[in-house]
This record gives sequence, C-alpha cells and structure tokens, in this order.
Amino acid sequence: MKPERGALVSALVLVAAIAGVVTAGVGLPRASAGPSPAATLVAIAPVSPAGQSPTVPPTVPPTVPPTLAPSAPRSPATASPAMPTSTPLPARVAVDVRLVADPVANFASEAHKDWCSPATVQMVLAMRQRADTSVAFQAAVAGRVGEWSTVADSRNSGWGPTAIASAITAYGVGGYTVTVYQTRAGALRGAAAALSRTGSPVILLVWRGAHAWVMNGYRADADPTVFADATVGGAYIMDPWYPRVSMIWGRSDGPGVFQDSAEMVRNFLPWARPEGLYPERDGRYVIVAPTLPGPSSLPG
Repeated sequence: MKPERGALVSALVLVAAIAGVVTAGVGLPRASAGPSPAATLVAIAPVSPAGQSPTVPPTVPPTVPPTLAPSAPRSPATASPAMPTSTPLPARVAVDVRLVADPVANFASEAHKDWCSPATVQMVLAMRQRADTSVAFQAAVAGRVGEWSTVADSRNSGWGPTAIASAITAYGVGGYTVTVYQTRAGALRGAAAALSRTGSPVILLVWRGAHAWVMNGYRADADPTVFADATVGGAYIMDPWYPRVSMIWGRSDGPGVFQDSAEMVRNFLPWARPEGLYPERDGRYVIVAPTLPGPSSLPG
C-alpha cells in the first residue's frame, strides 16, 4: 500500500470511529452521577447524525427573585406638638398681708396664765366666725383639753400643738396640722404661704414651745406662694399674754402689732421643753398651720 493511500485509510478509520462514538452517545441515557465528557460534547454539538433527534440539555428555570409586597405608602411626618409656653412669673415685689383690718375685734387675752393655748384656739375660731371672745367660751375650750391631750403631744398631760389643732377641728374649722421646720426662716415662710393660700391665721409656738401666738399677717420681700426663696421679715401677731409683762420675755405688745425679724429671733425659738424629750420637735421650729381654704375674706 502506498503511503498516501495508507494515510487516507487511517483518516477514514478515525472518522468512522468518532462517528460511532457520537452515535452511541446519542442513544444512551445520561448517568445519574452527572454527564460524562462525551455527553457534554453531544449536548453542545450543533449537528446530530441523520435520523437522530438532537439531545437538548434540560432546561433549568431561571431563578426569579421573590416578589416583595409593595410597602405601604409612608405617611407624611407628623409634626411634634408645640411645647406649652410656660407662664412667666409675676414681678418680684414686696408684700404686706393682713387677714383682718381690726385685730382687736378678734382678740382674746388668756383668762388664766396657763391658758394661752385655749386663747389662741378661741382667736382662730373668732376670725373664722366660729366663736366669740368671751371668757366663758375660753373656759369651755380649756375644760375640754382632756379630749385632745396625749402624752406624746404633752409630757405633762396638758396642751400641745396637736391638741390645739384638734380643738380647732372640733369646733368646726378643719385642716389645721402641726408642721415642724429646721430653720426659723423656713418656718416663717411656710406659715406665710399657708396663711395666704387659705386665708386663715397660723399659730406659732414661741418661747421654746412654752407659749403660743396667732399670726394674723406678715411682710415679705416677695410672695411666698410664688417664690420659694421669699424672705419673711416679720409677722403681725396677736399675743394672748397681752397686757401682761413677763419676767423673762418682757411686756407683750397689743393685738396686731408687727413683730420684726429681731423680735422673731428673740421670741420664736427652737422647741425645748423641760418636762421631757420630743424627738420630732426638739431643736426645731413648730407651727400649727391651716391646709384648707377658708373664707375669701375675713371680717375686720
């Protein structure tokens, strides 16, 4: 055989072999383990032998991104409510307050040297039109002390500030309570504020708790119901000891006389009683103050 012919025969044999492989690949199913290299070749072959359907690779559906539900339309931003405008404080001016123009009409001197408490109760009631200023009425109040006295309130079983408040309530004027302060300035400011808020007098326990005054008014550098730092410079006092003279405290002033800060320092002293200890009062300033509103105006 000539070399040229031998080469030609070899080429034909090679083509026939490749055609057989292709034909065999078309007729076999794919292995489950995945396409073989021959199958891959068939899948991408553009032409198949006559009479054979071309093998088409399985169509993989395209991945479609999930459809998102349309979000609700955003409502327009709600405007923040306007901040309330604070009411400006009134001008800081000095005040001069008196509950009654004629304190003498409501004054009662203590009929007995130990009756300052029933006398102060009587004056408070008189200013609220609940009592007269007679000695008979004062004696009636004094005779009822046993109804209100307690050992905690008075170690000598007499009148104490709680008994005073209870007596005022018993005669129809409620809301009086005992209040204790660390400082004289705080006690006077608290008394003045209570007086202005309620229109009712305040009782101050003076002379280290041995005596009681009725506070009928006050002077301050500002309204104590508005300004927490208001300074009370003194008070209008109704002293049931009047017209007596004390060997310790001197002569008492008439009803309604203004007691300035110097007189307050001299008379309105921290509680200290010889008959025993009062843990909640000792070394402090004690008042009996109204908490409920009284009449809009008191008789003069």
